[in-house]
Amino acid sequence: MTASALWCIAPGEVEIRPGTEGAGTLVETAFTGISRGTERLVSEGRVPRDEWHRMRAPFQEGDFPFPVKYGYSAVGVAQDGRHAGNPVFALFPHQDRFRLPETNLIPLPPRVPPERAVLAANMETALNIIWDSQAGAGDRIAIIGAGLVGLLTGYLAARLPGAEVTLVDPLRQRARPARNLGCEFAISPPAGQDVVIHCSATQAGLASAIDAAGPGAVVVEASWHGRGLTALPLGGAFHSRRLRLISSQVGTLPSERLPRWTTRRRLEKALELLADPVLDLLISGETALMDLPSEYPRILADPDTLCHRIRF
Repeated sequence: MTASALWCIAPGEVEIRPGTEGAGTLVETAFTGISRGTERLVSEGRVPRDEWHRMRAPFQEGDFPFPVKYGYSAVGVAQDGRHAGNPVFALFPHQDRFRLPETNLIPLPPRVPPERAVLAANMETALNIIWDSQAGAGDRIAIIGAGLVGLLTGYLAARLPGAEVTLVDPLRQRARPARNLGCEFAISPPAGQDVVIHCSATQAGLASAIDAAGPGAVVVEASWHGRGLTALPLGGAFHSRRLRLISSQVGTLPSERLPRWTTRRRLEKALELLADPVLDLLISGETALMDLPSEYPRILADPDTLCHRIRF
């Protein structure tokens, strides 16, 4: 049978086209999740040429800028092999059926429903950010940008014993999910933070992150800005406060964890961390695959989009 997949074919344009099924265990897709920030850059053709190789999604088809079959958060039911009849997660694009080696399939933990498991790739990113930040118990932690990754990072940070976590975003409607996840909410970041994590992918957000850091604090840049240059306010008290600016990227593990962790172990842990039903509030909408060509640009442009789930 021919598989059907979502393809980005030009800036702001997508189509349902055939996708390669592959080889290995057959998976019938139940849901995929749209990762709004990255997929918006891809759909608009804003992946820099020198990042084309590193930005390839696992099992992507096509080449940047277009046409490409992109995405990396698929949940389905294995039809054969060791996992036959069971729900599995895979880092696979938006496609209705695919085959992968069993080593690329991760069974869902018993307490994680398929509908919520589409958050796994973003939870993996949030976990990696927490590791890179080295945030600890009792820290004052500000997270600039309460999109999906920012909210998931806040959820993890708020579970550090005694941590005081504030999610910062200009959209006041983000206050409800922030507080439901155990965080405080603010329009502007409080000063004197021990750890500041920037997730807004804006120059203004990064500037406010640096401004909110206390002396000797860590500022983690967790956004990806795509093309162009981002100005940094490195004058004033930046040096006298001895701030540390750290990049975080989920494509690699933090160096101090490499002797013990693998990317599979990290992804398995991300799935386990999705057992809490409160995380369902991060699913901001759902659309059938065949309706996506007309809806995809709107979903990516809508600032209220957190994780938009695709139904198969």
